[in-house]
Amino acid sequence: MMNMGEIIHSTQRRRGRRGPQRFFDDISLRVLCVLCASAVISGCADLAPKYDVPAVDTPVAFKEGQGSWIRAAPADALSRGPWWALFEDPVLDGLVSQVAVTNQNVAAAAAAYAQARALTREQRAPLFPAVDLGSSANRSGAGGGGGAHGSYQVNIGASWEPDVWGRIANTVASARGNEQASAADLAAATLSAQGELAVDYFGLREADLLHASQAETVKGYERSLTITRNRYNVGVAARTDVLQAESQLATAQADLIALERTRAQFEHGIAVLIGKAPADFTLAADANWRPRVPGIPLELPSTLLQRRPDIAAAERRVYAANARIGVERAGYYPDIRLSASAGLAAAHIGDLFKSSSLVWSLGATLAQTIFDAGATSARVDEARAGMEEAAARYRQTVLSAFEDVENQLVALRVLQQQVSLRQQAFDAAVLVEQQVLNRYRSGLVSYTEVVTAQATSASARRALVQVQNDREVAAVSLIQALGGGWKGMQ
Repeated sequence: MMNMGEIIHSTQRRRGRRGPQRFFDDISLRVLCVLCASAVISGCADLAPKYDVPAVDTPVAFKEGQGSWIRAAPADALSRGPWWALFEDPVLDGLVSQVAVTNQNVAAAAAAYAQARALTREQRAPLFPAVDLGSSANRSGAGGGGGAHGSYQVNIGASWEPDVWGRIANTVASARGNEQASAADLAAATLSAQGELAVDYFGLREADLLHASQAETVKGYERSLTITRNRYNVGVAARTDVLQAESQLATAQADLIALERTRAQFEHGIAVLIGKAPADFTLAADANWRPRVPGIPLELPSTLLQRRPDIAAAERRVYAANARIGVERAGYYPDIRLSASAGLAAAHIGDLFKSSSLVWSLGATLAQTIFDAGATSARVDEARAGMEEAAARYRQTVLSAFEDVENQLVALRVLQQQVSLRQQAFDAAVLVEQQVLNRYRSGLVSYTEVVTAQATSASARRALVQVQNDREVAAVSLIQALGGGWKGMQ
């Protein structure tokens, strides 16, 4: 840095009794004039490019749905409402409501947001003068009877860098953009944890239903084994029929135990999501639980996509990167700094507060870099590239959001059809199982046909429960893809 000019005016005057008052009046007037002049020129230049939300080519309608798109823009502050209430499950309501309070990932995101807010306040502070208060006392002397000399000083000073080129303002704008992005990250973390909990809860309830169904299957296999043993004992069935029945029963019992493990894992996952140790959380089984998939509106307004917090976060980071360009561009221009100080200085502490001890100074410094081997230009280019990167990430986030919505719409459409077909397959398999077992009792078919029919029925029952769970998971995923649900939207 090369000092282009410096003006420092300092004086020490002896005055009468009104000297201190005149002194402070004089100083106040001078400082006021300097600050007012600086305030006029401060902020008159903004070197950041004009900000526009990056354009994204959007389809006019959902491929897998109905309705029209409008250009995506962050609107994550729209009221979402408790989307999980759409599933009409009081237990789920109670669990999801705890996520924002006790989930540790959400707590970490909240802390990161608090840090971002504090950083914004820190970056805003240089817009105002910095005031210092200091004092010193020194005593010095030399040998040979030269005596000792003292010096005492009390002073108050202020310094300020007028934001002529908008460097500080753009730094604040960049910090504020990152703060808003952090707030959106917090919303995204909360929504993600809530969705994960809902998926785990539905998985646990699916395990409950499968466990109840498998328990019925085990009972049926036990009855079949009893029938087979009775027929073997009277000599109308082969030993192989008994062995087949015993093998089938043991396999079903092993599958029943495996479901207990699956359910326990989902329960442990839920405990962690609500901030509890698995040992401190238990969720009672409910064999009578029934899935409820909320109805999907025929038309999903594209404004719902604007509520995605990840889109909002990506857009705010573009804004922050754009402001950063203005910060780096300010390096092409000189730094201006104003300073003022007033104090009392005396050789004896008793004279410190006399009017003759008053000392004051006003100063202005102008410094300009004339050669830095292209460092400033490189920083500007880096900031521009950072803005382009953030814009590309924003566009990719929007495109991924389109993909998420389309995927879940097609999933719900297909799964709804599958539920109907799986139900038909299960009903038919149950009838076949009953008929084949009756024919076996009458000696008309071999036990191998019984085993096949029972296995088909059990498989159809599991497939039906699985596809019902898949529908609920797809509904949760669609709600997340839409940024938190469609309740209350027009």
